[in-house]
Amino acid sequence: MRLSIRYKAVYSYGEPASLSPHLARVFPRTDLFVKIGHTAFATHPTADVQWRRDLCDNLIAYCFFPEPVQELPFELELDLDVRERNPFHFLLDSRGLKIPCDYSDDERAILASFLHSESALSLPSTLGPSGPRPTVETLVTLNRWIHENLEYERREEGDPFPPQETLNRAAGSCRDFGVLFAEVLRINGVAARLASGFVWEGDKKAEDRRAESAMHAWVEAYLPGAGWIGIDPTNGVLCDHHFITTAVGLRHADVAPIAGTYYGKKQIPSTLLTNLEITKS
Repeated sequence: MRLSIRYKAVYSYGEPASLSPHLARVFPRTDLFVKIGHTAFATHPTADVQWRRDLCDNLIAYCFFPEPVQELPFELELDLDVRERNPFHFLLDSRGLKIPCDYSDDERAILASFLHSESALSLPSTLGPSGPRPTVETLVTLNRWIHENLEYERREEGDPFPPQETLNRAAGSCRDFGVLFAEVLRINGVAARLASGFVWEGDKKAEDRRAESAMHAWVEAYLPGAGWIGIDPTNGVLCDHHFITTAVGLRHADVAPIAGTYYGKKQIPSTLLTNLEITKS
């Protein structure tokens, strides 16, 4: 299928504000299933935009702003050719048939940060570790539990809630679900990282769309033999060709679409307006 993506984020300040360098992580991580056609990126006309690869090999636009600005726009145009992909089309090594996964020494050396849980969670029995279990069946069960037992709510700004708070609230945004699910996987002995990007939901009923007009967040789990597999607790599915990944990382700060701050001697009122349109042709 061919997707046309138009994304815009505009930060407005009560008065001209001095800005730190801003990072834009809104560019697809291409593979055999995603081919980029037309691409256009723009921000404030005074910006010096440098292109870099970060620690997780995400392509980022590193934007420097030499002068204070009162309005800071980020605009992206993308045309993509996307091939259909079955998210269950993989074979596991024998070391990955059960969780916790039996990672090799080399894998553990590389995946150590993605296996380390930073939270002491009080988990319901369905989400907690309980001895060796079939990998795919268990991942589907864990993912479905979050999808079915936590209420989805839109929250355009702010950091994700701590995982325990999301559980206690029984509600959250996609980034809250992602942070929680990554911790659940790590506690269960599965290496996990966060992912963000675009999701095309044009084939869903309007009331079922959870990523419409905004960028989305989900999780990737590393399974021996299969590699990194995308799993979305917000929608309760494994990630197929509808998901276009733009960034992966250990923490939410590593995958935020736009990252940066303003600075000065006082707090300046500010607002953020975003718009995302994804159409299929």
